Amino acid sequence: MPNSSLPQDQDGQDLFNAISSFFTRFGVGKLLRKCNAQKEKGVPVLQIFKYKLCNVFSDRSMYMQQKTGSYKESFSKNTFYRFLNGQKTNWLRFTTLLSKAVVDAVEPLTDKDRVNAFVVDDSLFERTSCKKTELGSRVFDHTTMRYTKGYRLMTLGWTDGNTFLPVNSCLLASSKDSNLIGPQEHFDGRSLAAHRRKLAQMKGTDAMLELIRTAQKAGHTADYVLFDSWFSSPAQLVAIKDLGLDSIAMIKKSSRIRYEYEGKQLSIKKIFGICKKRRGRSKYLLSVNVMVGKDQKFPAKIVCVRNKKNKKDWIAFICTNPDLSEKEILRIYGKRWQIEVFFKTCKTYLQLISECHSLSYDALTAHVAIVFARYMMIAMEQRRNEDDRSLGEIFFFFTDELADITFSESFQIILRAMFECIYTVFQVTDEQMDIFIKMFVDCLPEYLQRALLRGSAVV
Repeated sequence: MPNSSLPQDQDGQDLFNAISSFFTRFGVGKLLRKCNAQKEKGVPVLQIFKYKLCNVFSDRSMYMQQKTGSYKESFSKNTFYRFLNGQKTNWLRFTTLLSKAVVDAVEPLTDKDRVNAFVVDDSLFERTSCKKTELGSRVFDHTTMRYTKGYRLMTLGWTDGNTFLPVNSCLLASSKDSNLIGPQEHFDGRSLAAHRRKLAQMKGTDAMLELIRTAQKAGHTADYVLFDSWFSSPAQLVAIKDLGLDSIAMIKKSSRIRYEYEGKQLSIKKIFGICKKRRGRSKYLLSVNVMVGKDQKFPAKIVCVRNKKNKKDWIAFICTNPDLSEKEILRIYGKRWQIEVFFKTCKTYLQLISECHSLSYDALTAHVAIVFARYMMIAMEQRRNEDDRSLGEIFFFFTDELADITFSESFQIILRAMFECIYTVFQVTDEQMDIFIKMFVDCLPEYLQRALLRGSAVV
């Protein structure tokens, strides 16, 4: 095994073998070169990429590896950060191509009649301080219905109902200059850096369409596009139809959004009010056919069901394939929940939010792409041999933390969390952090200092 910061034991070797197998099978090195992630000389890009991907599994960070003397890689800190900050690497294309390779490996494992779907959703990507973070914004979180500092991580995923895989993504900043907090860099409009930032400031609905187009260009296919009410509107349904895809989405109960029913433009509330409801123990209350669009209209089916959280309330779904049964519409839409599990897994286990503290939009984009690669690897491990374990359990299979931790390790975990918070909240320099750590350690009792020395790393 080459010189590495990974644990030098059997667990570390198993991790190295698992990562290497994934990289070889899906040609990660070739994909990086296709996306212009390459160097003319020095350490190969693939080595740096592999180090970054592996850090989460070995519970090590470059910063504290260097502080504690446990860093063993052949490249410097500056080389590592130049790789992440590179403006010419097309990370959107990389994630799209890698996911296509993984999907191609998964599809033969499922029945040909199984419905595949794209799933679109966004999740809050919080930044505690946005004043120095490029394109850091006040963004609206439609889950909590309030504004928060950071970005919205718009993500397009693919699912066959069994395995969910991220296809591509974009960190959305605010499209309004008034909500921009961080600096806004300017680049040649023809450059990749400029296109990346243009996508970042698109409206969510427009960014969603761009992600789908990018996926289709790479060869991705699906039977339906699934999304919640936040992105659903007649205009969006028409735009997706123009891309050759059908949609299944939850409908907003807005009086301003109307559908053609029996020759009249009516809101969903009006349609629900005038139509006869199904009684008894039916799984749905109402099923009606409507027309969507203005110039080029096409048929769609609206299905209303009871709200399980409030039996007096109801929820409406629309499907642009009216031939699909009500049961199938509801069943297929249920696959959308997998993207919620995906976001939770990335944030809880794969350090989507906590790992990268860079102020560069390019570095944050690279970080997200690498986190998505981590998820794909874990998803493939789960799919292999129909593994019944959860993604969280698979994650811990890759780590060296399954054994009971010692007192010294516990102490290091607490310090790790504290130092990361200080670094994030106060934005201290490396020199300031060095001084703080030294003063802090000197103030500790001798037995705690010894506990730190017995460990391989503090953070």
